[in-house]
Amino acid sequence: MEPTLVTSIGQIQLDRPVMLASGILGISLDVFNRLYRAGAGAVVTKSLSKEPWEGYPNPTIFSVKGGGWINAVGLSNPGATNFAKMIEPNQDVPIIVSLVGSIPEDFEIMIKQFEKCKVTAYELNLSCPHVAKVGLEVGDDPELVKKIVTTVKKTTDVPIIAKVGLGTTHYLNTVGTAIDSGIDAITAINTVRAMAIDVETQRPILSNKFGGLSGTPIKQIALRCVYEISSKYDIPIIGCGGISTWEDAVEFFLAGSCAIQLGSAVGDNWFDVFNDINNGITQYMKKKNYSRIEDMVGLAKKL
Repeated sequence: MEPTLVTSIGQIQLDRPVMLASGILGISLDVFNRLYRAGAGAVVTKSLSKEPWEGYPNPTIFSVKGGGWINAVGLSNPGATNFAKMIEPNQDVPIIVSLVGSIPEDFEIMIKQFEKCKVTAYELNLSCPHVAKVGLEVGDDPELVKKIVTTVKKTTDVPIIAKVGLGTTHYLNTVGTAIDSGIDAITAINTVRAMAIDVETQRPILSNKFGGLSGTPIKQIALRCVYEISSKYDIPIIGCGGISTWEDAVEFFLAGSCAIQLGSAVGDNWFDVFNDINNGITQYMKKKNYSRIEDMVGLAKKL
């Protein structure tokens, strides 16, 4: 029997386990459709705020030796209200809307803008490493995380995902608080706070000085986090961070994730990477006699 790539993330069911991560190509429905046809199981929008944000001035991105990027775009986006007008009520592409804010009311207001839209889930960005007063500052405050998740769960019946990262407090505390507050799934992890300095000018390269490191350099960190979360909590996990090949994807499944997200790899390999990874996963499943993605999930903890 041909193995199936269908996977479930709690209430969410996807035909394929490989998703587009937030922050990459995330504000165009035309691009969303192209990604879906190219093999993406779902697309996550850029993080949307209550009001439009311009982001930081250039330079905002830097290529890291050995693969990977440091970016400090500053969460530039058109705002939730404007983006909601772009989503069609009957589109085929599973869209996960990423939201960022600093108080519970921000998220409540934004979600109400999408009430008439076809949204598969919301991903709460609790871990952006380079924008003040949102992101990691939110994720580092357990009481605020609790209030945000509780408010959002009261506002919508659509599944809610919390995206966590490595802040100043232990990220497992953030995960635990989100779970206790009713979150449906966890995305782990976000980019990691980093910087680069130009030795000629002797100044930081990015206009914001600090940015988020993504791509190959953070894969092993992200993998460890997925393993730790799945070992401590019974919650669906979406693995994210440095995944660029089918082998990477399988590692994350074995560590405990039931789906994965691609970010930097899409920028490097464009759309082909989705089908390449899907095909590789399928061949691996045939070799190991697995019929479903869930047959692999968490196996590294059991052997």
